[in-house]
Amino acid sequence: MQAEASPSSKILPPPVERYTVLGWIYKNLFSTWYNGLLTLLALGLIYAIARPVLTWAFTQARWDVVTVNMRLLMVGQYPRSELWRVWLCLHILAAIGGLSWGIWIRGRRLLGLILLAAPLGLAFGAIQGGSPARIHLSALPVVALVAFVLGRLAGRRIQRTVITLWLVYLPLGMLIIAGLTEESDPLRAVASNVWGGLLLTLLLTAVGILVSFPMGVLLALGRRSELLIIRWVSIGYIEIVRGVPLVTILFMAQIMLPLFLPADITIDRVIRAMVGIILFTAAYQAENIRGGLQVIPTGQYDAAKALGLSGLQTTVLIILPQALRNVIPVLVGQFIALYKDTSLVAIVGLLDLLGIAKSIVSQPQFIGLQREAYLFVTLIYWVFSYVMAYLSQRLEVALGVGER
Repeated sequence: MQAEASPSSKILPPPVERYTVLGWIYKNLFSTWYNGLLTLLALGLIYAIARPVLTWAFTQARWDVVTVNMRLLMVGQYPRSELWRVWLCLHILAAIGGLSWGIWIRGRRLLGLILLAAPLGLAFGAIQGGSPARIHLSALPVVALVAFVLGRLAGRRIQRTVITLWLVYLPLGMLIIAGLTEESDPLRAVASNVWGGLLLTLLLTAVGILVSFPMGVLLALGRRSELLIIRWVSIGYIEIVRGVPLVTILFMAQIMLPLFLPADITIDRVIRAMVGIILFTAAYQAENIRGGLQVIPTGQYDAAKALGLSGLQTTVLIILPQALRNVIPVLVGQFIALYKDTSLVAIVGLLDLLGIAKSIVSQPQFIGLQREAYLFVTLIYWVFSYVMAYLSQRLEVALGVGER
């Protein structure tokens, strides 16, 4: 007869917490009496605000100011016959985004697919309101889904290819949108004075982010340089630009920039706005990156020297990757601010998303419908800002920011 095992020798299963919906509500909302009170107060406040807003939105608001002018809000006066270029850029973006999600992002697949497809459909779903737009809108999630599956199957094998696609996407997209020359067919040149709406807003944002970032890196390194001339030039540029409002920079780019060019050379207004936004954002990015550089311990430099690395190799291979990883939240916050600040180009005569909305509500048939138009514009800005913030959080998790 075998001896009965002592209680201390028994292996107990690990505790498992099983939460139902009611269990989650109790734990997160009513765990204590004051949490319950705060929950009830918050629900009352939400109800007091949401009830009249939803009543107005579904019973009183006239959303025809949006539906009738959807094409203007999305692409401005971009030629109707050339809208296939916009859709082509969106399909390419959906494909690259799906590949990236399948390769690098693990978990939350359904949410990822929604984030890939929903903003694109929200932005360009109702252009013209005809069957071509509906076909393209229906195809975008399919393209993203197929690319997501391919990225999941291929994995790291196509990682470099996808990175290359991201690097060439903006120049390729600009080429498709702008065209080549007047005689080129099918990429006939489209003047930038007809670009507008969300299309112009996104182009200004993308160019501003991609060009100002390397400029900010160079300025941050220049401010820490041991060469006095480089250091003082970098400091002077950063401090002067940061002390001037963006509106002033935009006015200077529109009015003063041509004064420094020969009389026979003219620069497009959109290019001038891009230059102003790039110069302004680069100064702020430089300070953000410099903050990341300052937290790198000196032991990192000493270790690099002990390995025989040159100053350039130390900076590029060791210091910058750590510094940029530490300031991802700040950098993305600046990118979101840049995206919203593009609305200021309406002051210098460019019809971005906000500029188009202002021009629409000044039409006689839409007078008094400012709330509907501006609420739609607010929703557009919020959606894209949230997507950037969410992708930033996923990048932080993937890189282990804040973890040891």
